[in-house]
Amino acid sequence: MKNNKVLIGIIAAMTLVIAGLIVFIVGGEKKDNKNSTTQASIDATNELTISEEATENVNSDKDEEVSSTTEANKPQADCYVTVTSNNNWESGGKISGQLDVSITNNSASQIKNWTIEIPAPNGIKVDSFWNCNCVAKDGVIVITPVEYNGTVEKSATLKDIGFIVTVASKSEFDSLMSGSTLLVDGKEYSGTSSTITADSSKDEVEEATTEAVAAQTPAEPESGTPFENHGKLSVKGTDIVDKNGTMYQLKGVSTHGIAWFPDYVNKDCFQTFRDDWGANLIRIAMYTHENGGYCNGGDKEYLKGLVDDGVNYATELGMYVIVDWHILHDLNPQVYKEEAKKFFEEVSYKYKNYDNVIYEICNEPNGGTSWEDVKSYAEEIIPIIRKNAPDAIIIVGTPNWSQDVDVAAQNPITGYDNIMYAAHFYAATHTDNIRNKVQTALDSGLPVFISEFSICDASGNGAIDYGQADKWFELIDSNNLSYAGWNISNKDETSSLIKSSCSKTSWWTEGELSETGIWLRKQILGIK
Repeated sequence: MKNNKVLIGIIAAMTLVIAGLIVFIVGGEKKDNKNSTTQASIDATNELTISEEATENVNSDKDEEVSSTTEANKPQADCYVTVTSNNNWESGGKISGQLDVSITNNSASQIKNWTIEIPAPNGIKVDSFWNCNCVAKDGVIVITPVEYNGTVEKSATLKDIGFIVTVASKSEFDSLMSGSTLLVDGKEYSGTSSTITADSSKDEVEEATTEAVAAQTPAEPESGTPFENHGKLSVKGTDIVDKNGTMYQLKGVSTHGIAWFPDYVNKDCFQTFRDDWGANLIRIAMYTHENGGYCNGGDKEYLKGLVDDGVNYATELGMYVIVDWHILHDLNPQVYKEEAKKFFEEVSYKYKNYDNVIYEICNEPNGGTSWEDVKSYAEEIIPIIRKNAPDAIIIVGTPNWSQDVDVAAQNPITGYDNIMYAAHFYAATHTDNIRNKVQTALDSGLPVFISEFSICDASGNGAIDYGQADKWFELIDSNNLSYAGWNISNKDETSSLIKSSCSKTSWWTEGELSETGIWLRKQILGIK
């Protein structure tokens, strides 16, 4: 009996142990299941978050791709015209100005046979044009190509097309820069592009140019002054020759209007150009018509005094000097012909014993002035000078701002020696078309003098074109052409040789010269 009780106790104890084990196992499984469920929930949540982030990234990428695609697919004209201007001026109560035109071809093929049409106001006058044919008729300016620019290559822009017009008002002039149409084989493209300027690289160009000049040594100047060495000059064929009959090239600079920048007419200034630049020529520009001009309200005695100072300073320095009757807004030299007769009678008598003086009798005939007008004027002025200075070189301007030397070559002035013909250029505007005119004149035996030029556009205040400037000097140097660069002043414009921030009138450092000044100094010195 006792044994049975013991057995029953053991069984009861084992039952309790087994029950406890069962409870423990079941509880553990529930806990594991709970933990597993919680972890699964966390994992699922993380996967959802990652999935959402991935979706957002994909959507973001997709949005960027769509945006990029949309940007790329924005409608653009295959071809379009740009008409811009950075210069206009009052002329005879009207507005004259220069318009520059370019054609951009974004298509996959060449375009040929192009025509540009620009709505024009009544009474518009086309004064001149380059690298194109340009005519105003029936309320439209029609521009067509010349033989060498009738094709615009794919993905390219045709530039250097331009014209000068005269209209009644500034608003009429401004209207010419909108509404242009490009016609290509009968297909019409309307609208223009926005204007893009090249000034962003100005500092870089100036810095690079300054460093290049500083790194090179100028050619050794000849001993003695230019006039001591070369004496009285004359014209032989198309060349200037010196007293020994040897070809000689005048290389120098022109003042701006002496009425406005008289401080640069000083001996130290001229000596700076002779000794630091290697120049042998100074051109003294006396405007005739513009505000304060000799024939339009200017103080004649004061202006003649400045001319006299300039001639004497140049003579003392042994330099050659041009006395320039600087017609411009008076258009036709016939306008002030009687004044010109008196002026050249006086100055040619005063300087009759100065063998270094050259006379330029009409700077830039323009505004429809014909060669016949210029020639008949010259045939009255030349004898007056010849009476006092029988051998002096005389430079005669040519039509269209002294560009049409080829026209003068067809009917030159006869009966006189030592007559030359002016050709002027502004390199960013006047390119192959004007160079071709100069070459045509030279080929016909006409002696050409580049009595004014700069390396910017024709406004005197646009972007510089170094490439076209280099092409011009290939022509100049290969043909022994003499030249005078525009202009000795600190006027705030591209063609000025001195920075507008510099008030010095002589002995400038390179840092005080403009980009044009740095380039021209290098050119005269022969630094390549």
